[in-house]
Amino acid sequence: MPGHLRDFFAVLPDTAEGQAVAGHLRSAAEDLRSVPHPSGRPWIVFRLPFRQVSRVTRGEDSLVLIGPAPVPEDVLAGILEPARDTADLHRRLTRLPGIHHVVSRVGGEVCVRGTASGHRRVYHARHGRTRLVSDRPAVLAHLTGAELDDGALALRLLDVVPHPLRHRPVWRGLEELDPAHALSLRDGPGGSGAGHTVWRWWHPPEPELDTARGAPLLAAALTESVRAHLAGRTRISCELSGGLDSTSVTFLALRTGDRETTLLTAAARDGHAEDETWARRGAEDARRISALPLEHRVVPADEVPLFYADLRGNAAELLDEPFPVAPARARAQLLTGHAAATGSQYHLTGYGGDELFNGLPAACLDLLPGSPLKAWRRIGALRHQLGWPLLPTLRGLLARPSYAGWLAGAVTCEPPSAGRTPLLSWGVRQSMPPWFTDDARTLILDELRTAAGHAEPLSPRPGRHADLDAVRLGARVFQALEDVGVTVGLPVAAPFYDDRVVEAVLAVRTEDRVVPWRYKPLLVAAMREVVPDRLLARTTKDHMAADDVRGLREHSGELRALWSGSLLGGRGLVDARQLGRLADDPFSPLLQQYPIDAPVSCETWLRTARDAWPAGEPGRGPKGGPEHTPGNDPGNGPGKSAKSEAVS
Repeated sequence: MPGHLRDFFAVLPDTAEGQAVAGHLRSAAEDLRSVPHPSGRPWIVFRLPFRQVSRVTRGEDSLVLIGPAPVPEDVLAGILEPARDTADLHRRLTRLPGIHHVVSRVGGEVCVRGTASGHRRVYHARHGRTRLVSDRPAVLAHLTGAELDDGALALRLLDVVPHPLRHRPVWRGLEELDPAHALSLRDGPGGSGAGHTVWRWWHPPEPELDTARGAPLLAAALTESVRAHLAGRTRISCELSGGLDSTSVTFLALRTGDRETTLLTAAARDGHAEDETWARRGAEDARRISALPLEHRVVPADEVPLFYADLRGNAAELLDEPFPVAPARARAQLLTGHAAATGSQYHLTGYGGDELFNGLPAACLDLLPGSPLKAWRRIGALRHQLGWPLLPTLRGLLARPSYAGWLAGAVTCEPPSAGRTPLLSWGVRQSMPPWFTDDARTLILDELRTAAGHAEPLSPRPGRHADLDAVRLGARVFQALEDVGVTVGLPVAAPFYDDRVVEAVLAVRTEDRVVPWRYKPLLVAAMREVVPDRLLARTTKDHMAADDVRGLREHSGELRALWSGSLLGGRGLVDARQLGRLADDPFSPLLQQYPIDAPVSCETWLRTARDAWPAGEPGRGPKGGPEHTPGNDPGNGPGKSAKSEAVS
């Protein structure tokens, strides 16, 4: 069992094989607990230091929720008892706030699902005659002996992995559920659980509400989510960055109960940054409404790690996949470490607000058929704000490729455009950087072409697809940041990724959500009775570009060491020598054109995966490193990898 996995659960069939798997997990991991099948065999085996397991039974039927706080048994009973079947049960569950995995058994059918936002995910794999399910792909890889998949790894070298390839696990033989779908297994004595069906449990709401009707629903959903997260906590902490998102969550936390609270702000090195000023204003106003003592800690700028600091620290936790958060891991751990030191039992953040409330330009495309004037006014304003040239903007409006057509050309070998590109399509078009090997380029292009043959967008409308895609991507990244909290012993939460909150936002009309001349208008309207007016007046957002460049310079030695003996280079996916040279040239124009966050994250993830298993176990070569072939030594640059076949 990978020792780096501190937080996971697995769902096992009611068979002798399932019982054997439970025994294997118990022998490999300490402090495991379980929920039994009616037969007494282990059903759900888990190690969840911060998440709570809530359960209710009705005869042989059962409902289990795994989430941030316990759900009262009478509440669960009120959902399970009248449920006619599995689908009816999951419809009734949509009334609950919070961010939960759901595991149910109704009439002998076991069902597992995560959240529609994609924050809680579900993976499954065939194991002998059984099917195993877990929230962590590494658990299944360990149990099934799965090898790493170079095609999936190559895709993670991109800045953004497009839908649906994002749901492709990096281990062969594993499957990830689409967040809108659930997995059903026929279980019971003598049943193997190997047969399974996937069915859709969630549909996004139609955007029909104006702000006047939608804002109160959003306020109620966000309030209930914060309350559900904090149930039973007496001492908490909030990341108060100074932005509107974290400020909203902070004031909701203060208004939903009396708790000892610490507010944490990281000061910026940039003298023109405004976040700290707004955070101090927020803390002043928060003290006026807090019934208990409230502390505001501002971490001095010179104590805030630069990007790319402590890359070795990424080995602390094996994430579900390489996420482009490795360069910022030390920064994320700074605030959670400070929060844990205060005795906080729970740490709240404003992550997810940008994805929900900024409004993507592509959303305006959905207005064109019925409200072309509204669409053009918004696109015209965005064009001036973002510096889009007129002709490319018009071409973006007129060119309406199918999703399959867009996906097939979403990644190109051509260099990036010199000008600003209008973001008026299904997603971002990406250029492959020069440190990708020919092997990597071939794998990526083959994966895209194969996926384009069957891929469906998240919505027939490009704008709604972009909205859903942004939420899903942000939720995946936040999962990695949440895992950073696990390493310091503190649960970290983002209430904006609660499904009820996401639904409340998506139910509001595009023209009310995307207003380029107003900053996050829907959130401002929803928080009018919660956040003081002077804080809602902010219309700016700080960026950390200076810390990125300085981090490349000051941590060049760590980056150079990362590419010495590169595992990505050993697999034939990157030219490690070129990346090593760029570590000594942090001001290279190449690094302005092509960010290196994705390859850094892939490399650190591979090293963690290598260290997580003993020699000879899944994903490892015969000597505990990447598989080698002649001419494919680490750091030799482009070479033909032994594992270069793309797997659909």
